[in-house]
Amino acid sequence: MIKILVDGMGGDFAPQSVVKGAVAALGEDKELYVMLAGDREQLEKELSACKYDKSRLEVVHFPEKVDMNEIPTSALRRTQTSLIGGFHMLKERDDICAFVTAGSTGATIVGGQLILGAIKGVKRAALCPAIPNSRGGVTLLCDCGANAECKSVQLAQFAQLATAYAKAAFGISDPKVGLLNNGTEEHKGDPLRLETYQLLKKTKGINFIGNIEGRDIMLGDCDIAVTDGFTGNVALKSMEGCGKLVLKVMKKELSSSLSSKIGYLFIRKAIKRMRAQLDFDKFGGALLLGLKKVVIKSHGSSKPETIAASIKNAANIYRGGFVQNSQSLPEGD
Repeated sequence: MIKILVDGMGGDFAPQSVVKGAVAALGEDKELYVMLAGDREQLEKELSACKYDKSRLEVVHFPEKVDMNEIPTSALRRTQTSLIGGFHMLKERDDICAFVTAGSTGATIVGGQLILGAIKGVKRAALCPAIPNSRGGVTLLCDCGANAECKSVQLAQFAQLATAYAKAAFGISDPKVGLLNNGTEEHKGDPLRLETYQLLKKTKGINFIGNIEGRDIMLGDCDIAVTDGFTGNVALKSMEGCGKLVLKVMKKELSSSLSSKIGYLFIRKAIKRMRAQLDFDKFGGALLLGLKKVVIKSHGSSKPETIAASIKNAANIYRGGFVQNSQSLPEGD
């Protein structure tokens, strides 16, 4: 069994969405064993309305939860919360393979680094979501918010870690790595990008293809987009907003007249396929790269489908041996 610990109280719609997502994941993956961390009374109340294999799910009682706006360093002292207590369990128990949370991003990053700890040689953990691309696959965006400021050696480590992730979880044999920049030419960019470009050219174990621009994340021939967390977060939110805008405008126009409504009947299957391909949530949350165990951070507004996808993704990452294959990075500054 692959034992996954889930923060039952994390997220805007917890515990309802988390419980439903955990139960759905159990139904789709017979190798899963889920541990729900949180207030026992609330979690068991939600579970009472669900049908699931009771031999593969247990509740671990934590009476408190971390508020989404709580200062991360203050949250660390509250070991009876489902998020911080969950990290301590993840560290102490060898049988727990991964941790999934839709709780506070800041507390997740701080807890991951200071409680669980990074793998040898890694100085900064990085958030790495899977972005749907025009080829029908994914592009990994690393970092998307954990580190607002980075050094070139850290970006090089992100490239190495994301390469191992792409191989383990998505079966990409030789992932193409691009450096997100304001132009594709080698001489483009600020000092950080210029220095990182030269370092990535010499970094072993990655397939560096040079600079890429923002549009290449979804439209280019690139499997990994490396950047600092500030730029990556802006890029991610811009893509999410653009996707929602396209769907909103399409919905408005297709219902604007009788002829549009009739036309929709002929193309609704194609629209459904398009929505599925552009769905950011189908891969679950972002992997927190660089830690000693698998940690997935889902959106705070995650629905049950997103939680289920995050749990299944965590199991697949563990199966693929990602953590085991990421233990020998060179020391960063």
